[in-house]
Amino acid sequence: MDLQNKQVNGQPAQTLVRDQGVEEEMTPNPIYEDDNYIGTGKLNGKVALVTGGSSGIGRAVAIAYAKEGADVAIIYNINDEDALLTKERVEAQGQRCLLLKGDAGDEAFANQAVEETVAELGGLDVLVNNAGEQTPKQNVTEIPSDQMERTFKTNFFSFYYFSKKALEYMKPGSAIVNTASINAFVGNPMLVDYTSTKGAIIAYTRSIAKELASKGIRVNAVAPGPIWTPLIPTTFPPEQVKSFGKSTPMKRPGQPVELVGPYVLLASNDGSYMTGQTIHVDGGSYMSS
Repeated sequence: MDLQNKQVNGQPAQTLVRDQGVEEEMTPNPIYEDDNYIGTGKLNGKVALVTGGSSGIGRAVAIAYAKEGADVAIIYNINDEDALLTKERVEAQGQRCLLLKGDAGDEAFANQAVEETVAELGGLDVLVNNAGEQTPKQNVTEIPSDQMERTFKTNFFSFYYFSKKALEYMKPGSAIVNTASINAFVGNPMLVDYTSTKGAIIAYTRSIAKELASKGIRVNAVAPGPIWTPLIPTTFPPEQVKSFGKSTPMKRPGQPVELVGPYVLLASNDGSYMTGQTIHVDGGSYMSS
């Protein structure tokens, strides 16, 4: 797939009417699947759970995992339309897909979701902590305390809740992949609470990676840059949406499908000697030493 030529330069500014957006209402639609991607069985017989899996990066990862042979449980909160389409694409690969709707930042729901995944799909081998939300503010003093708490509940505590429960079932060879962000490395004055959660995720990833290495369970992170997902047109003003991603060296936003390589690598045996690492997929915006 020639993603460079499929980009829309200066995508039109828009506002989606539903909270968190619906992919099919975005212009242009995000690219979440590469028709030329042929799985090679890297995840045959595995069960994966993806939080925030109905759209954006989560959708792309769920479909790629299915192409690699995994059954997939998808955690989502609002948009049934997106979730059903993702389920359809997973099942089109010949894999089972379990949809679980609820608040990822609620510990009781997280525990129930993991239990249902194990009961319905027969185990849990790969956990992708990907649920996230953001609400831009001009400065830190404008962030209400309840927003800060809510952002941490969704973006950080959900990772802790799902990991803690999943580890009751994970075995040597299992993997946890956490979605971080470029913002944890460069900062973002309009997304102080969101950025803070992503920094916490990096520290969390490194800490539990060291703890779980002796058990044969790997923990890594992916740090996306500007990726064209429903969060963008629903949280940023039109002028920022129009120029989104153009400040990167590649002069464009990334597409969800461009993230699947690292997520497959970190979930599969191809990444068997990697733990506590963060892979940057950001169009060259952050070049780590």
